[in-house]
Amino acid sequence: MSVQIGPVMIDVEGTTLTPEDRELLRHPQVGGLIFFARNFTDRPQLEALVAEIRSVRPEILLAVDQEGGRVQRFRDSFTRIPSMQALSAQASTQQLQDVGWLLAAELLAVGVDFSFAPVLDADDDFCRIVGDRSFARDPLTLAEKARPFIAGMHEAGMATTGKHFPGHGQVLEDSHEELPVDRRPLEAVLAADCKPFEECIRAGELQAVMPAHIRFAEVDENPVGFSRFWLQDILRARLGFDGVIFSDDLTMEGAGAAGGYGDRIRAAMQAGCDMGVVCNNRQGAIEVLQALEGFVPDPASSRRLERMRGRPVIKDWDELQQQSRWHATRKWLASWM
Repeated sequence: MSVQIGPVMIDVEGTTLTPEDRELLRHPQVGGLIFFARNFTDRPQLEALVAEIRSVRPEILLAVDQEGGRVQRFRDSFTRIPSMQALSAQASTQQLQDVGWLLAAELLAVGVDFSFAPVLDADDDFCRIVGDRSFARDPLTLAEKARPFIAGMHEAGMATTGKHFPGHGQVLEDSHEELPVDRRPLEAVLAADCKPFEECIRAGELQAVMPAHIRFAEVDENPVGFSRFWLQDILRARLGFDGVIFSDDLTMEGAGAAGGYGDRIRAAMQAGCDMGVVCNNRQGAIEVLQALEGFVPDPASSRRLERMRGRPVIKDWDELQQQSRWHATRKWLASWM
């Protein structure tokens, strides 16, 4: 019998667990934990922290933003990966697949289930928060570049998360700091920015999607992550997506349109998110968990979340170091970074 996975993803303060961390991890609504750079000093410390967390909640999903470029939380013995913009300009299809495999294999080898990757936002240098995190400005080129990277992640045994649906690249503002507004009509968005998501969903290549904290003013008054229209009518019904929907961080300013932290998690759940992510604000996390007291998650959400669990082909770092593919990919990346 599978264990029910709670609908909230939280973070912890440092490189070991505090008593408050342990108390929050035991909360029945907590089903995931996201790591940040502050949780990492070196690989042995990270492995010890993973073991400590799993001793409290063995079934918890462990995640990180490990995209490469300026968004890479674990460094040191982990391979330094370039931005996706730089990578896609240099790499062949096979090399893109190799780098996706390497990124995923390294995380799985230390016990992390998945990275919130890849970024499927079409951009070059327009949006302040996307920029070189994007594979390409043209949506169809982006899909062509992202799909082998995704295939590599799958080869290693990692589920993938496309973000930030339906596309963050055509607004200048950073949704960490404010709520961006995009005034294009629905069909214009679906015909352009949404194409990489659509292609990857139709091919069955995404196990999860993270919606953007953006309000498409001509489509719905609610930001995407709080919109039943975007998540149910478009993502689920029109695109046929049956994977996990993660909220973007509910402490971001772009999420403030939904109200306080309790209002935000309730709005995200009502719109159709399977898991709400609450980062870098302990009081916000506590308020979210208080707001969900007595909440009974949809069993279908738990079944979807179970698919995010890592299924590593390579079991640990020692085995990874024996892989010629790992050494060759690291050498190629080092040769031009």
